[in-house]
Amino acid sequence: MGSFLRSLTPEQQVSLVFVALFGLLLIASGVSVLLSLRERRAAEDDDATADARAKRLQDNQALLRSSWIMVLVFWIGWSLGEGFAIVMFGFVSFFILREFISLSPTRRGDHRSLVLAFFVVLPLQYALVWTERFNLFTVFIPVYVFLGIAVVSALGNDPQRFLERSAKLQWGIMVCIYGMSHVPALLLLDFKGFSGKTAFLVFFLVLVVQTCMLVQHLAARGLRRPVAPAISDSFHWRSWVLGLVAGGLLGAALAGFTPFKPLPAFAMALVACAAGSFGHLVMKAIKRDRGVTHWGLAGRSVTGASGLLDRVDALCFAAPVFFHSVRWTFDL
Repeated sequence: MGSFLRSLTPEQQVSLVFVALFGLLLIASGVSVLLSLRERRAAEDDDATADARAKRLQDNQALLRSSWIMVLVFWIGWSLGEGFAIVMFGFVSFFILREFISLSPTRRGDHRSLVLAFFVVLPLQYALVWTERFNLFTVFIPVYVFLGIAVVSALGNDPQRFLERSAKLQWGIMVCIYGMSHVPALLLLDFKGFSGKTAFLVFFLVLVVQTCMLVQHLAARGLRRPVAPAISDSFHWRSWVLGLVAGGLLGAALAGFTPFKPLPAFAMALVACAAGSFGHLVMKAIKRDRGVTHWGLAGRSVTGASGLLDRVDALCFAAPVFFHSVRWTFDL
């Protein structure tokens, strides 16, 4: 099996991974359909647990839909080339930032700052990714934009709740633009002996983080005394550790598709999973502060992006940590 995989070109190897992912999603979708049919029959009976099972099934179906969306997005981005992938992730950043800002109160004095964020900062950040100016790409938002946005907001001549408004906008830019822009940046890293295969780094990151979040969610069922009950009912140290271990083991198993050896792959997966799971908790805290449980209410977001930020919030935190860990490890 190993010799067969090594005999394939990088494009064929990536294509094989997509075939496997689509196959797994088709199987999962079939199982979901069968379970939904069983639930409809059970709903006809007076079962006290029918509502709970139906809600659990809806959660699983929502997770399955988001998985389909993510795989399709990555497949389209890979098939049309790195340039298109960068543009595509730029649009993803646009929609999730729009979703974030829509739930954050703004005033007239913020309008110029918002225009700057959406139509200057966002395209410039992705232009730096496109041109592979990684040193400037790393500090552009945390240093220059952090200071520049505050100046533009101050020029708006509106001191009311100035610190709170500026902090919310800066936080949205960091998560939605800075964090997400590190995903396509992985495609442009130059590894010796790994040319044409950097798409596997994106696969590695997404798969280990999503596996960690899924295992953490499933393991939390039935557990009591969450760590931060006012923020998340499903965050427990036991389920968090199980999620990290699952993500780490998957990372070690995927080492052959990456430039890592099994032990470094396990460590990289742990780093990405820890960042993603803690980031997901932070985003839940922001949602609780805004008085909502999902960025998209009732399956629809206020921006028309269908709750996109709910699906990628962990990735927004994991991507920059993973990207810089890889650069530091390989001295890229």
